[in-house]
Amino acid sequence: MLTVPVPCLSDNYAYLLIAPGTNECMVVDPSEGEPVLAALAQQKTRDGKPLVVTAILCTHHHHDHVGGVEAVKKEKGVPSVYGFESDRGRIPEQTHFLKDGESFTFANMTITAMHIPGHTTGAVAYVVREGSADPIVFTGDTLFVGGCGRVFEGTPEMMHASLQKLAALPKETRVYCGHEYTESNYRFAHTLEPTNVRLEQARARAAEAGREKRPTVPSTIEEELATNPFLRVDSSELRKTLQIGAEEPAQVFAKVRAAKDVFRPSAPVSQTKLPV
Repeated sequence: MLTVPVPCLSDNYAYLLIAPGTNECMVVDPSEGEPVLAALAQQKTRDGKPLVVTAILCTHHHHDHVGGVEAVKKEKGVPSVYGFESDRGRIPEQTHFLKDGESFTFANMTITAMHIPGHTTGAVAYVVREGSADPIVFTGDTLFVGGCGRVFEGTPEMMHASLQKLAALPKETRVYCGHEYTESNYRFAHTLEPTNVRLEQARARAAEAGREKRPTVPSTIEEELATNPFLRVDSSELRKTLQIGAEEPAQVFAKVRAAKDVFRPSAPVSQTKLPV
C-alpha cells in the first residue's frame, strides 16, 4: 500500500491511501479540498491512469479534518464517507456509521475502525492491514508523533484508555497522525525526560526533517512507546519531574496533559512552569 501525506491548512495532514496494483484510492481527513484534489491529480498509476477515489475516511468531526469532504466528494464522485456512528450529523455527507471493531475491505486491504474517544467522543482510528506487510494506523488528533490531542469532549480517563488501545497495536505499526506538531511535542517531552536517549535521537531526526521541509510522519508504535510522554506515564523520570508518586496511570496522564496545555514551545525550558 502507498500512503501519501497531503499538507493542508497551516499544519494538518490529509492522506491518500492507494491500493497497490490498482488506480483505487481512499482519502483520509480531507481538511480542505484544493490541496487534496491537487495531490490526486499529481499521483498517477504506473500505466498513467488517474486515481479513482472510492471512499473518504474521517477520524472525527472537527472542521480541520472534514472541511474538504464535500469538495472532494463532489469533484471525484466519491460514493462513501466513513466516520464513527456517534458522529452522525457532524461529518458532512457521511454514509457509513462505524462501530468499534467493525472492519471493511478496500482492494486487498482490511480496514478496522478503532473507537478512541477523548479528543472527541466520536474519534476513530483506522487500522489498515495488507497481507504480511506492517500494518498502518491513521490516528487523527488522538495520537501524534511525540504527543496527543487535547481532551475536548471526553475525559482524561477516556483519552488515556484510547491511547492504551493504540499502544497495544503491533510495535511495527506505522502511525500517521493529523498534524505536524512533532518538534513542539518533542520539546515538551524533553522537559519531562531530559535523559531519554531515544527521545534525543527522535528530536534530531525531526529537526532535520523540519530543515528539509519533510513530514515527520510516519512514526511507529515502537517509537512512540519509547519517546511519547503520553504513553510513558510509568516513567520514573517523568514522574519525578512532575513530582508524582504512586498515582494511577490515568491520573498521571491527566497531569501530563495539563502540563502540555500550558507549555509554551517558544520559551526557554527554564521559563516553563509545569503544574503539579
